[in-house]
Amino acid sequence: MDIPDHTFSEHRAHWASLRRDLHAHPELRFEEHRTADVVAGELQALGYEVVRGLGGTGVVASLPGTDPARAGIVLRADLDALPIKEANDFAHASCTHGVMHACGHDGHTVMLLGAARVLKQMPRLPGSVHFVFQPGEEGGAGARKMIDDGLFTQFPTEAVFGMHNWPGLPAGHFGLRTGPIMAAGSRLKITITGRGAHAAQPHLGIDPIPLACSMVLQCQTIAARHKDPVDPAVISVCMFHAGDTDNVIPDRAELRGTIRTLSSTLQQKLQRDIQQMCEALAGAYGAQVEVEYFQYYPATINTPAETAFCEDVIRATFGDARIRNDIPANMTSEDFGFMLEERPGTYVLIGNAPQDRASPSLHHPQYDFNDDVTEEGVRYWVALARRYFERA
Repeated sequence: MDIPDHTFSEHRAHWASLRRDLHAHPELRFEEHRTADVVAGELQALGYEVVRGLGGTGVVASLPGTDPARAGIVLRADLDALPIKEANDFAHASCTHGVMHACGHDGHTVMLLGAARVLKQMPRLPGSVHFVFQPGEEGGAGARKMIDDGLFTQFPTEAVFGMHNWPGLPAGHFGLRTGPIMAAGSRLKITITGRGAHAAQPHLGIDPIPLACSMVLQCQTIAARHKDPVDPAVISVCMFHAGDTDNVIPDRAELRGTIRTLSSTLQQKLQRDIQQMCEALAGAYGAQVEVEYFQYYPATINTPAETAFCEDVIRATFGDARIRNDIPANMTSEDFGFMLEERPGTYVLIGNAPQDRASPSLHHPQYDFNDDVTEEGVRYWVALARRYFERA
């Protein structure tokens, strides 16, 4: 059954207004209380029964299928914003100082709400469609928390699907690939403890600063020499803190950074290598070291059958010219990888770049979601749900 264009177009103004309202009122991970209220209110107005509280501030609504014995599919959007001071001056700029929707989660939320609206108006499908609005994607592993709170137990699921806007693609175009599309990632903290001394008497102390500098350099050697050259990995030390004045050797230094790989196995290997390197260097200097890893995200790995299916959906809905099925894997991380560890599925990118101007990158203080792609995102979600259950 073809869907008339007016089914989508008549809601454009509402979707744009809703998206800009969310953009103006961003909330950080696990603080998305107003955002969850807005989402729940929209869903309830459409006649959905809403479940709240999974993962803390998550919202889930389900469109039941005609076959109660069949598991459903999850369509997922994320709710949270970033701790970034917005540099835009348009009317819907952030009202909360130091917080903004710099990654387009406001747009993701509205696209999924749009799909919930359109699918509600159509004949019931054989299986259920679960609309999952997830908190805490930005460093909080909200997907993992929703799973641990019983997401797939309460909403039986046979496949999961996610979508993220992408300024590097033309608006309304789609990118996908089989296998890893986003990297595994973990945060790194190295704490070095030496012995403080007067700057003019370094022999009386154990200076942690040159030791920390050696560790930074050796991290790059690990990335370049401890793995297969064709297996991508990035180790970035992004923070170095030691001391408080210019004539005292401090007793402590702290490094922080991140490790990104396209496989969880390599991620674990590099963690072990960094641990061993730090302990060996600290021993040679006579210092102590503690290495901690936190905020781990697995690689986002698209399964072959579901990726081929999503490619067919995009080609049938938008035409061959609107798809790139060989999009390069990106070294950013995404906690949808936790869902893909539990169920087969696919994560796609939807182009966000406007035609008339340059598009700031994700996490840039001048970023804004392109409202022109909302309808395209809704069309994709609706077509995916219908075609998934129409297959033999």
